[in-house]
Order: sequence, then structure tokens, then C-alpha cells
Amino acid sequence: MEKYLINPNQKLSKINRDIYGCFSEHLGRCIYEGTYVGEDSPIPNVNGMRTDVVTALKDMGLPVLRWPGGCFADEYHWKDGIGKKEERPTMFDVYWGGVVENNSFGTHEFFELCKQVGCEAYVAGNVCSGTAQEMNDWIEYMTSDKPSTMTKLRKENGQEKPWRVKYFGVGNESYGCGGNMEPEYYADEYRRYATYLRTYDLNNKPLKVACGPSGNMPGYCHWADVVMKKAGGYMDALSLHYYAGDHTERAREFSDEGFYRVMKNAYQMDEHIQRTSEIMNRYDPQKRVVLAVDEWGVWCKPEEGTNPRFLYQQNTVRDALVAGLTLNIFNKHSDRVRMATLAQTVNVLQSVALTDGEAMVRTPTYYVFKMYKDHHDNTLLGSYITAKNLCEDGNLPQLIESASMKEDGTIVSTIVNTSMSESAEVHCQIADFKVKEITAEIVTGDAHDYNDFGEEEVVKTCGFENFKKTEDGFTATIPPCSVVKFLIK
Repeated sequence: MEKYLINPNQKLSKINRDIYGCFSEHLGRCIYEGTYVGEDSPIPNVNGMRTDVVTALKDMGLPVLRWPGGCFADEYHWKDGIGKKEERPTMFDVYWGGVVENNSFGTHEFFELCKQVGCEAYVAGNVCSGTAQEMNDWIEYMTSDKPSTMTKLRKENGQEKPWRVKYFGVGNESYGCGGNMEPEYYADEYRRYATYLRTYDLNNKPLKVACGPSGNMPGYCHWADVVMKKAGGYMDALSLHYYAGDHTERAREFSDEGFYRVMKNAYQMDEHIQRTSEIMNRYDPQKRVVLAVDEWGVWCKPEEGTNPRFLYQQNTVRDALVAGLTLNIFNKHSDRVRMATLAQTVNVLQSVALTDGEAMVRTPTYYVFKMYKDHHDNTLLGSYITAKNLCEDGNLPQLIESASMKEDGTIVSTIVNTSMSESAEVHCQIADFKVKEITAEIVTGDAHDYNDFGEEEVVKTCGFENFKKTEDGFTATIPPCSVVKFLIK
């Protein structure tokens, strides 16, 4: 039986709800058809935003949404997406699928979506093909209420009051699609752009996010070190991207080896955060700068018969496990990781929802995010669980957990069993805590199970009863391929 220890006396960092965010890029059917269908669409919508997706994101507790990219951000010119829609210029999206972008979803539409969902806005700016002047004009347009040309333009386009912008990204993947820059050059460019991004309201000052490394690139520690050393004092956050992909198999058609390959890759997130945090600690020991994991998730071969550059993939119980273990890792590193956005929200990569015309499906990943709402803004508790390693060629513990405490003293514990076939017996003990009541729920199934149109609830959250309350904790049998949440009072 595995030992699971929770120490309520060891109160650590706050788990910022913003680590449970999502990313929406002008890519495939993420924006168009995914969240935005237009005001004249027969699909039920409010101001063009499809009501089923908005309702799902609200129910999930989505705290922050990143837009417009991704690689798309560094070819996006924001003025193309304002004003009368019939007069907005079009562009050819060379990077993602070779389709025509008509810019009908722009700044005003993005903030309308955020308002309907009730989430914070994370806007990514264009460094690669834009200018510092263009970027600052956008900040002024969005956040200023001072009498100026940009403020007047916003009001003429129908928005009287400024919007709240919580995060603003200065470029995206500048080491790659965002310009193929060297870290020294990007750090200098970041300092120039960041200096020119003015503050127009001290109560509406976006946190500036610098382009950090990708865990998928060789030498990512060097990028992080140079950018922190040269520009750390000018940033509020440093990004980290990492995809636990398998480009040899599809998201629902994988072998046992493929299952463990993705799970092992996903668990490497812990190492990437540790190594990046160690570099940040050299230059920012007070941990003022946020580590923002603003692109993460499972990236597999696109579904057969779809445009390969649309990156459409199904979503199985395996994806739910990746979501659960990754969110547990974020919780454990919440002293430094205080914002993260899953790639992506709808119809692209590891989505929380899929759409087909008027139909919408909540994915297994969706149910994990909704389950983990109970961690939002809690206090991380010291915890530890024993577990065997499932991979001879790498590190993959069978059990991955995190524990937190709500303001009312309720303990939230989430445990992921990463084994395809083996259950795990767990004995949990909570220090100096007399247990009165425990409730639990689970997301589980065969690793290949998924929700599809016409079969929307093959995988969903269910009550979990295979546990026994003890005076100071519980014993439980955690099924294979499962994510379990305990609420302990």
C-alpha cells in the first residue's frame, strides 16, 4: 500500500487560479466555428459567441484566456481587426493552413468573449513583424481613458470604457516562428519594446510577459539564462512552452508504448519547471517574476482527413491524465508558476471542447479542469506520496498528487494514476487533522475512451466511493487511468 502524507501545518504558496487558463489562437477552427460564429449564424450565440462553448467555459471556471497566438500573433496587426467588419482587410494565413483570415474576430470581439466567460484577458503582441509604436498604440487603445487619438478611436468603434488587460506578451516563441532570434538579440528587443509600453492607468497595468524558452528545444536553459540576465528587471513574467507530443501516432489511435511515451513526456514538465526556476532564482530570488507556462498540452498527429495545419485531434482519457498530472505539477510549483494556458481551447490540440456545426462535445480534459476548480486560489499544503516508477527508460511515477486548503479549512486532494492497467492502494494520513467528512469524484475509463458527437458522455465526472474514511485520513483504491479528487473536512 502506498503512503500518502498531507501536512496542513506546512502552508506553502498560493495556487493562483490563473494556472488553469486556456489559449485561443487564430488556427484551424479554434476561433471561427469554435468560439465565434458571427451574429447572423443559426448556431445559438450572443454577439457572435456561441452560447454552448461560453457556458462550458464558464462552468469550467476558466480564469484567463490568451489570444491571438501563438505564431499567429507575430504576423497579426491589431488595427486590421477593428472597425466595421465589412471594411476590415483580409490576410492569407500562410502559417496555419493557408486560409484567408477576414479579421471579423478582433480586439472588440475578444473582450466580448472574455466578458461573457468572465475571464481575464491575456493579449500577445507582435514583435516579429510589428513595431514598438504599433504595440504601444494597442495598449493605449485597450487600457487608456485619457483624451487621445487611440482612446477616441476605441470609443468610435463602440467601446466607451477601457478594458482590463491582465497580461500582455511581448512576442511569442521569438527563438522560432516569432523571428528566429538569438537570446541576446531578443533580450535587447524586449527591453526596447517593454520600455515603450506605457502605463495609462495604474489600476489597469498589464503584466509584461517576456518570451522564455521551450522545453522542446535544445539549449533552452541558455535562452532562459540570457533573457533573465539581460531583461529580467524589465519583465513581470517569463513564459515557458512545452508539449508532451507524439507525432508518430494519433490522439485516439496509440499503442501501449505510445501511451507511456506521452505520459513520460508529460511528467518531464516537472523537470523543465525546476530547471527554469533555478535559472530565474539566480536573478530574481524574491520570485517577483512569474513563470507563465502559456503553451502546454498533448500534440499528436492530426486526425485523418483533416487539414494537417489545423492541428485538430481527438481527446481521450490519456489526455485527461496528462491534464491532471500537469495541473498537479503546477500546483506544486505555485510559488513560481502563477499563470498557465492550455493549448488550445476548442478544436485544436488538447482542447477542452470540440464543435461540429451546432453540436459541441466536452472532452475528458474539460472534466479534469472543471474538477480542479476546487484548487483555485487555495493554499498549497506540504504533501508526499510513494509510488513505483512505470518506465524503465525514464521517470514516470504511477501516482502524482497535490493537496491544498480552502479558506474554510477544507482540504482538496487530487491524485492521478498513470498506469494503463494497475490500480493502486493508498493510505492517506493528514497531520493534526480529525476527519469529519470526505466526498470524492473521478474521471476514468479505458485509455482510448473519448467523447464524440452523438456519444458526448462516454467520459465524464462521476462520484467515487472506493475509499474508507479513517480518523486522520482515508484508504482508497485508485483505479488505473484515473484522476480522483477528494474533498476532506
